[in-house]
Amino acid sequence: MTDAVLWYLAVTLLGWAVFPAVWRRLPALPSRGYPYARVLGWLVAGFAYWWLGTLGLARPGRAAAWLAGLLPLAWGAYAWRRPATRARGRAWLRAHRGLILTTEAVFLLAFAAWAGVRAAAPEILGTEKPMELAFIQAILRAEAFPPHDPWLSGYAISYYYFGYLLTAGLATALGTPGPVAFNLGVALVFGLAASAAYGLGYDLLAPRLGRRAAQGYGLLTPLLVLLVGNWEGLLEVVHRRGWLGQGPLAAFWTWLDILDLNTPPAAGPWPPRFWWWWRASRVVHDTTLAGGHQEVIDEFPFFSFLLGDLHPHVLAIPFGLVAMALALHLYRRGMPFGAGRVRFPRGAWGLWVLVLGGLSFLNTWDFPLYVGLNAAALLLRGRQRGLSWQAALMRGAAWAAWMGVLGGLAYLPFYLGFGSQARGLLPNLLNPTRGAHAWVMFGPLWVPLLVALVLWARRAGSAAWRRGLAAALAVSVGLALLAWLMVGVMALLPAGGLYLGLYAAPDFATLARAAWQRQALAVAGPLTVALLGGLAVGLLPWWGARRASTRERPAGAEPFPLLLVAWGALLVQAPNFVYLWDNFGTRMNTVFKFYYQAWQLWAVAAAYALAWLWARRRAWAWLGVLAVAAGLVYPVLGLADRTAGLHPAQGWTLDGSAWLRRTDPDAWAAAQALQRAPLGTLAEAVGGSYSEFARLSTYSGQPAVVGWLGHEGQWRGGYDEVGTRPDDMRTLYTTGSWDVARDILARYGIRYVALGPLERRAYRAQSTLWDAHLRLWWQQGDLRIYLWEPPAEP
Repeated sequence: MTDAVLWYLAVTLLGWAVFPAVWRRLPALPSRGYPYARVLGWLVAGFAYWWLGTLGLARPGRAAAWLAGLLPLAWGAYAWRRPATRARGRAWLRAHRGLILTTEAVFLLAFAAWAGVRAAAPEILGTEKPMELAFIQAILRAEAFPPHDPWLSGYAISYYYFGYLLTAGLATALGTPGPVAFNLGVALVFGLAASAAYGLGYDLLAPRLGRRAAQGYGLLTPLLVLLVGNWEGLLEVVHRRGWLGQGPLAAFWTWLDILDLNTPPAAGPWPPRFWWWWRASRVVHDTTLAGGHQEVIDEFPFFSFLLGDLHPHVLAIPFGLVAMALALHLYRRGMPFGAGRVRFPRGAWGLWVLVLGGLSFLNTWDFPLYVGLNAAALLLRGRQRGLSWQAALMRGAAWAAWMGVLGGLAYLPFYLGFGSQARGLLPNLLNPTRGAHAWVMFGPLWVPLLVALVLWARRAGSAAWRRGLAAALAVSVGLALLAWLMVGVMALLPAGGLYLGLYAAPDFATLARAAWQRQALAVAGPLTVALLGGLAVGLLPWWGARRASTRERPAGAEPFPLLLVAWGALLVQAPNFVYLWDNFGTRMNTVFKFYYQAWQLWAVAAAYALAWLWARRRAWAWLGVLAVAAGLVYPVLGLADRTAGLHPAQGWTLDGSAWLRRTDPDAWAAAQALQRAPLGTLAEAVGGSYSEFARLSTYSGQPAVVGWLGHEGQWRGGYDEVGTRPDDMRTLYTTGSWDVARDILARYGIRYVALGPLERRAYRAQSTLWDAHLRLWWQQGDLRIYLWEPPAEP
């Protein structure tokens, strides 16, 4: 509890410290950036902490963390250094007490609530959690930045680890242990995302409905962004109750074809299976030509927080929402242009560079997506103010180029040590997302959006939706042609056989015939996305006159939410035809990353649409309310299952290592001893990803010779750096020759050698060699740690 209070106070103080600077930089937002101040204060402090450690100006630790925390305070004090500015700021604060109190309540309730959820299920066990804790512990032990890779000794982390550095920096400043910081990090990100989402809702609605109404309606945005789930939860209930299981209706489940639900339903006890709520993140699934299963990830924010992984796509949520707010500011205020180039207002560019550049370090996929969104907002503003398409496009592109360059320079050390698994684009011909799966996934957001879009389109006239649909269909057809062109080129290349192997296709002719059949059967999915995006594009005020007329801008059709809808539609439509080629070879990761951002974009727009419908067309609003209510079945039942009905068997704790202390006290005690020991390379048993191996390095922060192999291959785009390490570890534990063992110890600079149940099970390792040549440094139960101190060279 004490740690949670300290984290709340620390982030609140960082937000208050930086708010004067944010207030000055975001005058076009009714909230003046107050709901985003905590996010930006944490970001500024973490940015300073990272650069201090990277440049060697301060060794990472508590003193450096506290020093970095002074930067938000200095920036805020400088922004309000003039008495007149302070007076205007205080007057604004007094006039917006309602907004401030609501923002504070949203953050406090969200942070406290999710800290409670994590306390009921705190185990750092399974999925990606060990990897994430390993990064946090390594950063807590780091002597300089970039921090060492906890699973590949001698190398720095090759991953977008900024979110873990932000978490570890706060933990360092406040003295929070890593396993506790992990769970508080999940709660903090949830609270910050709720606050930022509320700010977006308020900033969108205040000009349309007024400040007082926006304070209430703005709460819809965190509800839709963070709490609503997809419709899979409702389908689980229907299936478990045995409904739609008799007669012709039973074929519904086979047609729907969602794994675990594609069998005839039968009434039974709840829950239907262990972690039943996992299936909601795998609604979409692909198949090879022979019908083999290909996994696709379609997570959404509530699932991520329910699971409790502190992965980059989760850590980046509040920063992505702030990037949306910056795009809204660009649309409403713009940035002045010089002669043929983009000229930023003095000081304002730093905020965009800090946030957008930081997204690359937080979750690299997000950087181009949000730079593009901001550039599109600037383009939209230019068109609305009378610029030609050519001028608006050129200036938007110039702004995006400047952001790419400046954002890259601001975080340059990260890029110098980052290895990507991306290899280019591949066409997707066999597996466009089916309409049924897309509706289950996005239905709670699509219903209010489509209702509002249709009402706005009717008011705008047929010209708007016709040109919008034409543009959307042109983009979709262009993507399809690109995919077929890529396949044609690959058919001429020797490497084309690799692509055929991904889909178990004997030749390109067979692949092409199957592609036409599957695309015809799954056309409802791409058409629905095109309809959604087309209506939004058609309503945007960038088609004609200098100032959009009332006919062109129907009441309620705020352009920025329409831009969010169109941008989200592009992200969802793209993987229907092309995807990023990575180590997995399929579109799994592209769907995962793009759908995740599309959910957030559409959720913000859907919250605006639902608020407008409730305020202006309440009869139609009930359709959206019912769709959202169906999406709330998942979080209600999922929370009950995840928290054991708020009666966790192990009690309430935020310590993510408590399960290890309870189930394997020897390993827990060894990790504690290693955590206190000087930094040195650790030899321990090597196993596959998502296994119990690499446990000591994960919980201690000591660098292992090698940890989870699959993850290292993903982070580094291959296994060149891993080399022969797995075989060398096997040799180390199985050899009877001290000369061979000593050579391996010296090669990797090993200081600690673990010998416990995992090593005995994996290698049938014995202690004879180590007892004879190494010093027994620590022992408890069946687990020993030996210390090797090589003789000094003459």
